[in-house]
Amino acid sequence: MNGDQIFNSINNIKIIINNHKDEIEKLDQEIGDGDHIFNILRGLDELQNLKNELLDKTVDHIFKQLGMKIMTTVGGSSGALFATLLIGMSKKYNPELNDLNNLSQMFSEGVESMKKRGKADLGEKTMLDVLIPVSNSLMEQKNEKNLEKVANKLNNIAKDGMMSTKDIIATKGRASFLGERAKGHIDPGARSSQLAIEAICNQFINN
Repeated sequence: MNGDQIFNSINNIKIIINNHKDEIEKLDQEIGDGDHIFNILRGLDELQNLKNELLDKTVDHIFKQLGMKIMTTVGGSSGALFATLLIGMSKKYNPELNDLNNLSQMFSEGVESMKKRGKADLGEKTMLDVLIPVSNSLMEQKNEKNLEKVANKLNNIAKDGMMSTKDIIATKGRASFLGERAKGHIDPGARSSQLAIEAICNQFINN
């Protein structure tokens, strides 16, 4: 794992999110306040602007600075949560581990930090319904040698997690005020998180 790979992933995430921005905006207008997609795209722009400054830095330094940038420039709950994810990931980097093992440990730490920050868990119609199952699967597969197999499994788990939010009554965020009316709608944060996972996984899948 290095700066080139990290910023290449950020670029791929931005492409896939941008391609689905109208869909995500519509999802957010249905059960949220409609600003999720703008916050996400703004955050990705801010991260890309750090490429020249951070490209040759250590992985833990890169993730910490990415998280700090999100924290200071992106509004909404998603900004605070994604900042927490990235900063949490920076704390667990171990240069002695291989990339998959490292990513598994880092992502697990980041997601746990998000859970504490958001006081949320699985089954509450949030992005964590995608990120927690993906984190758990990563840990289970951390010693797998076939990265394409790992990526395909994570893709499917992320999609299942995203789709599961459709039939959940929200207990967190703006959607929680809707009660039963939020049922039947996919959570926009879950969708954008699933797309981000898909963008990263697709880098390891031979099409």
